Amino acid sequence: MRMLLGCDFSSAPSVRKPVTVAVGEACAGVVALHRIEEFRTLDAWQAWLAQQPAWVGAFDFPFGLPRELVQAWGWPTDWSACMRQYAALDRAELRQRFRDFCAARPVGRKFAHRATDGPAGASPSMKWVHPPVAWMMHAGVPRLMALGACFPGLGGMRPSPHVALEGYPGLLAREFLGRRSYKADDPVRQSDARRQARAELLAWLCEEGSTRLGLRLALSAPECGRLMDEGSGDRLDAVLCLMQAAWAQARTDSPGVGYGLPRSIDALEGWIVSA
Repeated sequence: MRMLLGCDFSSAPSVRKPVTVAVGEACAGVVALHRIEEFRTLDAWQAWLAQQPAWVGAFDFPFGLPRELVQAWGWPTDWSACMRQYAALDRAELRQRFRDFCAARPVGRKFAHRATDGPAGASPSMKWVHPPVAWMMHAGVPRLMALGACFPGLGGMRPSPHVALEGYPGLLAREFLGRRSYKADDPVRQSDARRQARAELLAWLCEEGSTRLGLRLALSAPECGRLMDEGSGDRLDAVLCLMQAAWAQARTDSPGVGYGLPRSIDALEGWIVSA
């Protein structure tokens, strides 16, 4: 059984905003949080992942660009080749390419979307601001590729002890909270109402469990307190991704590409696990 990871990501980690990884395991429908690791640089995060013998991880950043965008640019529609081309460009050039694409489209349809964005309620993977998920993909995917990770549904199922899946904590949080906000990076916006939302979310996960995933969370009282008190929600988001990784691991041999991913997954765009 591989170790389970849930990763809340930052494309420019720092002391204030590290890459946060929840580590745990699952048994009999219960996901146990063992510990949370924090990394202030991308190099440290990548090195730690490489040192772990085997894992299944859900990472909170996009793994693919919209097919419509890739075709408009005339890029390769093979996922690995597309990601290599994406990684080879700097952000200034990518930003201009994104802007040019959006400028030629009508109001209300500026961004291209992946098939998974609608079911997951996720931002388009080409979005470079609020939130800058395009830069997260630019920073994260090439490093996972460099580890030789397996990306189910993308680029073939190469054998690897490291299995990388695209997670999205907002998908699970909305099962309980709807559109209520539970986090804010800006300390000024870290309100009592958001702390109460985190407390309710954790209570639901630990006591009743997620009906979407069929899993319940187990963690220590001190860690529960830390998750409630952290206004940015980074640690909580990592834990939510951990639960998505546990759901996927239980479906490793499901029909199609496995890990609970749909049979009809677009091998260029990818899919958010459990969407």
